[in-house]
Amino acid sequence: MSLPIAAALLLAVFFTSTLSGVFGMAGGLVLLGILLAILPVGTAIAVQGAIQIVANGSRAWFSRDYIDWKILGIICLGLLVAGIALFILRYTPDLATVCIAIGLLPILVWIPQSWLALDASKPHHAFVCGLLGGGLNLAVGVSGPTVDIFFIRTTMDRRKIIATKAATQVISHAAKVVFYWNAAMVLAPFEWAAIAVAAPFAIAGTSAGHWILQRLTDANFRAWTRWIVTAIGIFYLIRGVTLLI
Repeated sequence: MSLPIAAALLLAVFFTSTLSGVFGMAGGLVLLGILLAILPVGTAIAVQGAIQIVANGSRAWFSRDYIDWKILGIICLGLLVAGIALFILRYTPDLATVCIAIGLLPILVWIPQSWLALDASKPHHAFVCGLLGGGLNLAVGVSGPTVDIFFIRTTMDRRKIIATKAATQVISHAAKVVFYWNAAMVLAPFEWAAIAVAAPFAIAGTSAGHWILQRLTDANFRAWTRWIVTAIGIFYLIRGVTLLI
């Protein structure tokens, strides 16, 4: 990783953290796409996880009064089951599969509520959220739309949704870093330094996103989330299909 690329990465961390601060997930999708362009798949997923721990951790801290700890605990149980299953299967990701999987995820946010009425506030739904969302986060690096369909249709307001999702993602990203630890070890000291320097940029971006979130209505929050995630998904899908061709 050259110095110009490292500098560009810091800016990307700030802007993607701002995006996540507002919508709760879109920033992670964009950041992973940037990292996949400069790093091997497993390494990119681990680095994105390390950066997202800081971004989501700061977002969870800013909104800590709104975290639903019961929902968080049940989701973590689902994540644990998914992690054990992937470890037993000795799962290894490849770029085309990761891109296509991420590209297809936005379909979930357009499914009518009458078809798939999921609600993270219900214990069994929260467990499935952790199982599917956590499994996808470990397998392809992100799970935003999958987790989102369990939250976007609940009766919780936007602040409680953002806070609980952020806390969930902190734990999920930490599990991802552990899962891809060997892949992360190929990074040079300078690259690790760049990741460390990215931490305050992630916090600053999250703070900016939190400020914007407070001025966004619930209706606009839900509508914009769908369209932004869909646009990002189309990009990933095109890239994945291109790689296969």
